[in-house]
This record gives sequence, C-alpha cells and structure tokens, in this order.
Amino acid sequence: MLVSQVSFSLSPRARGCHLVTSDVRSALAPHLAWVRAGTCHLFLQHTSASLTINENADSDVRADMEMWLNSAVSEKTKWRHDAEGPDDQPAHVKSSLFGVSVSIPITRGSLALGTWQGIWLGEHRNDGGSRHLVATITGSAMDNEKK
Repeated sequence: MLVSQVSFSLSPRARGCHLVTSDVRSALAPHLAWVRAGTCHLFLQHTSASLTINENADSDVRADMEMWLNSAVSEKTKWRHDAEGPDDQPAHVKSSLFGVSVSIPITRGSLALGTWQGIWLGEHRNDGGSRHLVATITGSAMDNEKK
C-alpha cells in the first residue's frame, strides 16, 4: 500500500455551487497515475465552504441547490455570529450541511466517478477567496507495463 499527499488551491469563485472536477483532476493527475486501485480523500480546509458530489451535466441542478441553501439557511435570521457580515454564520451552517470532505475510488489512475457525478465546491461566502484542499491518495501501485 502506497500513500501520497498533496495540497492545492482552487481559484476564487462567486457564491454558489461550482463544478470543480476538472480542477481537481488537473491538480491530482500526476499523483493518481501510479494507482491501480485505491482511494482519494479530499479535505477542504475551510469552515465557510463545502465539498460534495452531485450532478455534473445540468447547471440548473447547481443553481437549484444554491436557491434551496439560501432558502433553508437565511441571512435574515438573527444570527449571533455575524462578525464578518450577514453571510458569515449561514456559510458555516451550509458548510456543515454538505461537509468538507469526500472520498472517491481510484481505478487505473483515474477518479472513478459515475457518469453523471462531479465534484462540487459550495462557495457559501460572498467573497470567499481561494480555497485550499488536501488530497490523501492511498492505493496499490500499477505495474509498469500496464500504465
């Protein structure tokens, strides 16, 4: 069993649900290439953003999810924690709803997502900035002749 760990950042995005699968694949490609079978654990180092896996084809799903999140976790609530503005505490609640990590199987050097699955970044702040992730990759090594 081999283990690799890599940190990388995602560029700042507007508030909303964003498909980041290609960004993650690009950042991890050299680190996944050696894995015949394994797991990639992605951890987002923030408390006001989230990671989840969901629809990768229709952007309306992401827009609807953002609409639901804003309805379910309103900025109009009288939150006690509002030091950084009205989106502060709602961002923490949304982050806890989706979570900050996902685990994805690796098969022959590639993330084994389903046909309609993609990795989403939930940006829950109006000005969240870049987001930092740590990927821990574990697995069995590919045979040299099969790479």
